[in-house]
Parts: sequence; C-alpha cells; structure tokens
Amino acid sequence: MKPGLSFLPLTRERWRHLETLFGERGACGGCWCMYWRLARPRFESQKGAGNRRAFRKLVDSGARPGILAYRDGQPIGWCALGPRDAYPVLGRSRILKPVDGRPVWSVTCLFVARPHRRRGVTVDLLRAAAEHAARRGASILEGYPVEPRSGRLPDVFAWTGLSSAFRKVGYVEVARRSPTRPIMRLELEGRRGARRVRARAERGLTPQN
Repeated sequence: MKPGLSFLPLTRERWRHLETLFGERGACGGCWCMYWRLARPRFESQKGAGNRRAFRKLVDSGARPGILAYRDGQPIGWCALGPRDAYPVLGRSRILKPVDGRPVWSVTCLFVARPHRRRGVTVDLLRAAAEHAARRGASILEGYPVEPRSGRLPDVFAWTGLSSAFRKVGYVEVARRSPTRPIMRLELEGRRGARRVRARAERGLTPQN
C-alpha cells in the first residue's frame, strides 16, 4: 500500500467526505453518481441538487454504493460499485448489456481529485474494490473502461476508468461491442476467495466493512 493511503466504504457518517471530494458539481456536471441508476430523462431533469438528494437518500438507507480513498486522512478518490442490478441503465445499453446470466457486481465510476491523478490511485482503488466486493459475497466484478484509440483521453471522458488500469489488477476482456469500450471481468471466488484476492491486490489495501 502506498504510504498514507487507505480505503473505506461510503456510509451516512462519511457522506461529508464524499461532498468534500465531489465539490459543488457532484464530481462531473451534477452527476452525483446517478448516471447508471436513473432513466436518462429523469437524470437530466434533476442534475445537480436533485441527483445529490437521490444519492444521499440511497446512502442514508444503509446502502454502501462504493468506497472512498484517503491519503493522510483526506478523501482523494472514489469508486462506485455494487450488484449490476442496481444500475438499470447498463441493461438498456446496446454495448454494455449483460454478457451472460452470471450474477456480477459492476464498477461504474472512478473519480480521483485532480492533484492526485496519474499517481496510481485508480489502480489501488480497483484493488480495494475487489477486496470489498469479495468480502460482501461477490464472485465476479465487472468493469466498463474506455480504451482510447490513440493518444491521451481527457479526464472528463475516463470516468469509467481506462482498460490499462483494469488489466493491472487482473481483469480480462470478456466482450467488446464497441471499438473503444470493452467489458472486463475479475473472478473473485466469493467470500472464501477474499484472501487470494487480497494477495493479488497487494496486502494492506483492505477496506473495512
């Protein structure tokens, strides 16, 4: 684990940490991590404050929709993940519809504060997310990263992550319906495999339940 880096699930007690990280724009254009949860007309109509309220209500209900990354106690990163069924928009996507009938968890968003980008935080978040998902009973973790055709991709378009980061954690491509958007999976082996996931994820990156 990088010095000073730790990971914790988002809970109602840590909501203010997410607000600090996301800022007034909700990370990106008023999204507040509701893009994959809401039908597009509703998402667009409540961008900003409406999406913030919806996500806060979800967190207040006891759901743990992702993990926060901290450096020296300050929130610097976020990874949204949960059972794929929690993200109905995925099922309506032509390129991201289910690959098969296996139950999977999905990584749907990765956000790192600007001063901490390009320092390996995204890869560490993905490793911690794998441990978190395995501890909560997931057997497969699925991601939908972007794979730029050439050159560097602007940060605003990389919020589902880059395929190179997923590969570093052990994800493999299982489908591709778009030249730039693979579907990638990591086999977690369930709760009993959490120890092996931890070994692959560089010991010490375990988020608390």
